[in-house]
Amino acid sequence: MAAGLPDPKEIEELLLGGELRYNRVEAVRLSGVSRDFAGRIWRAFGYPSMPDETIAYTEGDVAALDRLRRLVDDGVLDEDGVIRLVRAFGQTMTRLAEWQVNLLRSMLTQDLTETPSAQAVDTVVDIAEKHIGDFEPLVLHAWRRQLAAAGTRALAAAASRENGDSAGRPMTTVGFADMVSFTQVSRELEEIELARVVEWFEETAADIIASCGGRLVKTLGDEVLFSAGTPEIGAEIALTVAAAIQDETEVPDVRVGVAHGPVLPLMGDVFGTTVNLAARLTSLARPGAVVIDAELAACLEKAPGYEVTRIVKRPVRGLGIVQPYVLRRSGGRTT
Repeated sequence: MAAGLPDPKEIEELLLGGELRYNRVEAVRLSGVSRDFAGRIWRAFGYPSMPDETIAYTEGDVAALDRLRRLVDDGVLDEDGVIRLVRAFGQTMTRLAEWQVNLLRSMLTQDLTETPSAQAVDTVVDIAEKHIGDFEPLVLHAWRRQLAAAGTRALAAAASRENGDSAGRPMTTVGFADMVSFTQVSRELEEIELARVVEWFEETAADIIASCGGRLVKTLGDEVLFSAGTPEIGAEIALTVAAAIQDETEVPDVRVGVAHGPVLPLMGDVFGTTVNLAARLTSLARPGAVVIDAELAACLEKAPGYEVTRIVKRPVRGLGIVQPYVLRRSGGRTT
């Protein structure tokens, strides 16, 4: 351990909220789960495997195993269902934790590539010790809010099945916004500058998607995938994102491709031909432009405030010949 730095074990116990007091055998015995099931749970959470004799588990770890065992015992979920649930939590929280630590580091150092000083580490530990109790309820609040939104979408999907919509899957507008010439930009910028460009792009897109009433499905560095419950919301997101990025001289323009049709929601992501089509349409768009499919064009043709222009049919990989359309605001300039 470097001189002047806090004891890693003390930091770990502070953030875990309890003393490391059990080895793997003891944690399994106290929780009442099988050794095999406990191993599957830890892997799904993304935790490293520990030797049986290593003291690495807290009362909170034992309580978590016990809660998951009771979900199975009460018939709420089977073991495979528990593993899928845990994996969703683990993958989400891994990114959240890295994001939070990087945020704190950026507040204390000018460059994320720098190694924080002992004083900076002490400051982070002090913030964690005093305010972790304030952060934890925010995680629960955000989860409940997103759970309510997801539940509402699920009810809408159930209603669409009752109405006999295609394959029982919800009709959704999905779109990709892709930064133009990102590979070239990544070669021209220093790593920290590139990270700031990507962060600004993701934050701007996320804010627009949320304010318009859509959902940010995922970010892929130079690309974001969003979904919307109605064609109008999807169109508004696409046009607003394209315009906002175009107005920022320090960031490359984006191309946006949007399609409307049935999708398969799974583990927070969306899949299906509609999603693939939206991705392919992105490659057909010019910088700063929005290209949509025929289904979305038909939905928006008579919607006030939008202008839909048919362009030349194009072959797209895996989907054959498609009829794309350019979407603009009514009275907008030609892109």
